[in-house]
Amino acid sequence: MKAKITVVVLLLGLLGACSEDFTDLAPISQRNVQNFYRTAADMEVAVNAAYSALLLNGTYNESYWIMQEMRSDNTDQGPGTTGLARERAVIEDFDEISTSEIVTNAYVDSYLCISRCNIVLDRIDPIPMDQALKDQLRGEVLFLRSLMYYHLAVSFGNVPLILTETRSVEEGKSHVQVSADVIYNRIAQDLAEAESLLPVTYDASNVGKATRGAAAALLSKVYLTIGENSAAETVLRRIISDYGYSLLQNYADLWGVEHENNNESIFEVQFQGGGFGTGNLFTNQFSPLPELPISVGDFRNRPTRDILAAYEPNDSRLLTSMDTIYVDEQGVLLTSSANDARFIVKYGTVNAFNEDDAPNNFIVLRYADVLLMLAEAIGESDEAYDLINQIRNRAGLDPVDANTPGTFEEKLLQERRVELAFENHRWADLKRFGVAMRIMQAQGKEANLLFAIPQREIDLNPETFIQNPGY
Repeated sequence: MKAKITVVVLLLGLLGACSEDFTDLAPISQRNVQNFYRTAADMEVAVNAAYSALLLNGTYNESYWIMQEMRSDNTDQGPGTTGLARERAVIEDFDEISTSEIVTNAYVDSYLCISRCNIVLDRIDPIPMDQALKDQLRGEVLFLRSLMYYHLAVSFGNVPLILTETRSVEEGKSHVQVSADVIYNRIAQDLAEAESLLPVTYDASNVGKATRGAAAALLSKVYLTIGENSAAETVLRRIISDYGYSLLQNYADLWGVEHENNNESIFEVQFQGGGFGTGNLFTNQFSPLPELPISVGDFRNRPTRDILAAYEPNDSRLLTSMDTIYVDEQGVLLTSSANDARFIVKYGTVNAFNEDDAPNNFIVLRYADVLLMLAEAIGESDEAYDLINQIRNRAGLDPVDANTPGTFEEKLLQERRVELAFENHRWADLKRFGVAMRIMQAQGKEANLLFAIPQREIDLNPETFIQNPGY
């Protein structure tokens, strides 16, 4: 999969791009339409182009972690809030405006991926090719489209549900917003279909593509979001019994290029460094500043003091997820849990030779999340605590049960927080558990549960698009 992405970047010109005037378009030039989408190989390139949208700054390379982690109580902007840093700081503080570049990029690039998926879905049927491959490609883009719509619904709420290829600017302007519930119900339908179409595994040359387990895991998350816990339970038990995933023995073995696409991983965004235009910039963003003699980085998405305090003593996940460093007045490097030099290490640290071009993947879904989602689906019970304790046991922690202080939901949310820290789950979790407003108010912030619809979309659709409250 990683080798294929580099080819896709060179071929994206064949697939069109977003109109400069309207986000949810991706009209294909008529010149290219006449010469493309004729063979199975053409369709595979088109599907890979949809995957490549996951590498964009508006998706997993930047906007998603700002909008899902920095928005929450897990991370903050880090030191300095001027210039470009201010753009992140206002999102952290719920002060962003509808022209925010980061938020607009998330909207634009998510719809770019959706448009590429719609091209495949609209054009694949008449192409002569092996039916099993055709089914697989359909399943892949149904998963990718659903993943983008999940992020859009969590972040923006009411957005257009575009299910067919848009071929003109005027057609694009006819799109209308629908509620998040409509989005969730549609992607639940699409993910169920994707699960039926996708293989459980791939050969080595295709590792990283969406699998049956990926569709099922995202489907479970959607069911939990809309309160269909029984349906989520059914799917989650199927993942556990049929799809071959397992917890790795050591949490540290989840991370690093040498451990990518392991047996706990369900779906990862496949980044590749080396000057191909497919490396990630978040490794550089998360790494500490050069004067903190560890790496050359931007020291952004800094773990908060609050999440540092959330780890229990002897939790092996702490120093695998984040680290703390401090240089005293004499220049001696110290370690401390009480200083502000906190930084994420799950995604590696970089040096000056590969700045903004790191090869580390971003894990989107993994088996630990499945176990914790099943505990959520079935509710407080001995089985649910057993599922939570499988995760805690690996971290070297004592088990919890009904007698442990706190409600079941509090204990489960706490476990999700430290197990899945910095993996873009926290903001969606706070919303799904119904505690986002309370948690953020405890941080001294007045939270908006939705981001602003980008102003450019409102300006292009002034009669039909409605801005979210608070903007």
